[in-house]
Amino acid sequence: MSNATLRPRFWETVSITRMTRAEWEALCDGCGKCCLNKLEDEDTGEVALTRVACRLLDDATCRCGQYETRHQFVPECIVLDAKNMDKNLYWMPETCAYKLLWTGQQLKAWHPLISGDPDSVHKAGASVQGITVPEFEISEDDWEDYIIEEPT
Repeated sequence: MSNATLRPRFWETVSITRMTRAEWEALCDGCGKCCLNKLEDEDTGEVALTRVACRLLDDATCRCGQYETRHQFVPECIVLDAKNMDKNLYWMPETCAYKLLWTGQQLKAWHPLISGDPDSVHKAGASVQGITVPEFEISEDDWEDYIIEEPT
């Protein structure tokens, strides 16, 4: 996506509810954490990340390999937007740009919109690059063995 279609530092001046589609998509830092399978504790509601990734996650780029057509393969994949942020905040990664802006925080210094480098999220160790296992290789009964702390 060309940054020419983005307003300068839009994330600081435009409400998340008023961003263009291009601006919304540019907020994604490419960490890949949202594509990890998560486990939710039934008693506490606490959500834990696992290294078990959606079958469509490209472990090298931390991007969906079929983003535009992902619902054909993963119907339950969530389409995040400003209308459903409140109900999805609980499972979203703590460093997620959407969550940060929604809760009044600033983007991290390693975010590509700040750094100007699309690989800065990986260089900062804030992505899941190179640490995931595909969900089709791991039984759901074994996901607990793959719980990780969120890369920050």
